Amino acid sequence: MEEDKENKDSVSINLDDSLVEGVYSNLAIVMHSQSEFILDFIRLLPHQQQSRVKSRIVMSPDNVKRLAHLLLKNLEDYEQNFGEIYLSEMSSSKSDEAEFQFPRHLKGEA
Repeated sequence: MEEDKENKDSVSINLDDSLVEGVYSNLAIVMHSQSEFILDFIRLLPHQQQSRVKSRIVMSPDNVKRLAHLLLKNLEDYEQNFGEIYLSEMSSSKSDEAEFQFPRHLKGEA
């Protein structure tokens, strides 16, 4: 009976062959309205003046919060295993939080 309950609660997720390789992104832009978040993933190449959004994900605010928690947990695990990641864009502020400095050479609208 317990096994039947587990089977009803589980979801089978398959990865389409066209998605197996993934999409490389080295820049993300996040926008939001009251009802949704839009995450644009971009591949910006050196000396390139223009780029295109390679993937756009639209999510509800509650699912974005879940994703943020999952990313933070995985980042903590990564840094425990491989060492802390230092970003040149991060600068210490007077508070405990760091402030992100958006790269100045990037212009345009999402």
